[in-house]
Amino acid sequence: MTAATPAKRPRVRFAPSPTGFLHVGGARTALFNWLYAKKFDGDFLLRVEDTDRARSTDESTRAIFEGLEWLGLTWDEEVVYQGANVARHYADAHRLLETGAAYRDFTPPSVMEKLRADAEARGETFRFDRALAEVSPEDLALKLANNEPYAIRFKVPEGTTEWPDLVHGRIAFPNKDIEDFVILRSDGTPVYNMAVVSDDIAMAITLVMRGDDHISNTPKQILLYRALGAEVPQFAHVPMIHGSDGKKLSKRHGATAVGDYQHQGLLPQAMLNFLALLGWSPGDDIEVMQMPELIQRFSAHGLHAKAAVFDTKKLEWMNGQHMALIPINELAQIVAPMVERAGLATVAELNERHEWFCGVLELLRIRARLTDEIVQQARPFFVQSVEYDPEAVSKQWRDAAGAADILEATQERLASLPDWEPAHMEEGLRKLAEERGISGGKIFQPLRVALTGLTVSPGIFDVLLYVGRERSLARINESVAYLRQTA
Repeated sequence: MTAATPAKRPRVRFAPSPTGFLHVGGARTALFNWLYAKKFDGDFLLRVEDTDRARSTDESTRAIFEGLEWLGLTWDEEVVYQGANVARHYADAHRLLETGAAYRDFTPPSVMEKLRADAEARGETFRFDRALAEVSPEDLALKLANNEPYAIRFKVPEGTTEWPDLVHGRIAFPNKDIEDFVILRSDGTPVYNMAVVSDDIAMAITLVMRGDDHISNTPKQILLYRALGAEVPQFAHVPMIHGSDGKKLSKRHGATAVGDYQHQGLLPQAMLNFLALLGWSPGDDIEVMQMPELIQRFSAHGLHAKAAVFDTKKLEWMNGQHMALIPINELAQIVAPMVERAGLATVAELNERHEWFCGVLELLRIRARLTDEIVQQARPFFVQSVEYDPEAVSKQWRDAAGAADILEATQERLASLPDWEPAHMEEGLRKLAEERGISGGKIFQPLRVALTGLTVSPGIFDVLLYVGRERSLARINESVAYLRQTA
């Protein structure tokens, strides 16, 4: 049995705090957990850690749900809200108190603040001294009778706390470096480590896979599992995601919310593929993978211990690869609402011209990396008249009179064709070039500007076909008129 093959049906969880958007780092953690569950026929659970009432919002919770749903990372059971389990957290903390694994600390906050300030003034890190909490049985009875507030601290035992991390290998912490930490505040609310362990036990979590910024919490949590008589789960701490400058990914590097990338024209399958390769490798040079292959190849052995770098250009490249792979009808469903928002056509109109629309998308998707770019490049296929890019005019229509003559002859030749088929268009225009003693490019490039306003487009005969006979001939006439005026 290897570390990557679970001994029993795995149960993993993603546990975000609803205090903001779904960060790409959180999405990557969710994805690794989801892939692990799918690979080994396990359960992927979602827990919203909303015990911080001051910062948790319904809006953030919705944003997290929407981000996960867009990525297709659906959970297998009802969402667990940590705030609903405070009574259990409280009971578990008092159970540790009863077994002697924890003790009451009546130290007033003012005293704690002074002790911390004194330690800071000495240039030391404050560590709680267990002796501060010691009271006689008589004083304890009196304090309890007077309902004096107290925190509950875990009594850290001697020795070393270690675990075999699926990413980093053996990690060990000397217990002498861990102070007796608070598990229940004096107001009766649980501290993070207590709540997490109580919930993970109740949810029967078998593997905790999370960011390596949680490594320092793990020894405390392992001690709590053992003190509560629960089986300790496996742990896997994945590295942070850095920006191109090697620093922790933040807004200064660009968008960090999954929702931002959704609205920028990213496909969810491309985002998943990209995120999977941030801190994990399938073991060979393959990069572009659909979800079934990601699941099949995923293994904890492939998780990296060093930080991953978020490369936006690589993400856009990945998106371009997936746009080329996606079924054209599926792409049409994604792009159609975007075309409508751009004011080019309604979804209903696109549905009526579905075959034509899919044809346009086939032309454009190989030239774009984002769906937004497809919409931008599609404009010449929808508008009645095009605007001429100044750079295109100066490059291809420098000789206005000569360009007008060529375009006029081009319009006449195209108008005389018996049908509007690319093969006949090409034959007619290449024959025209031969008659004039010029290369085909001397006709095709000015024509491209006339039809699209740009110097770059799909193949000119495909453009003619999908712009349509009537609009193509009209645009060429408009370009001739424009050039005659400027000649």
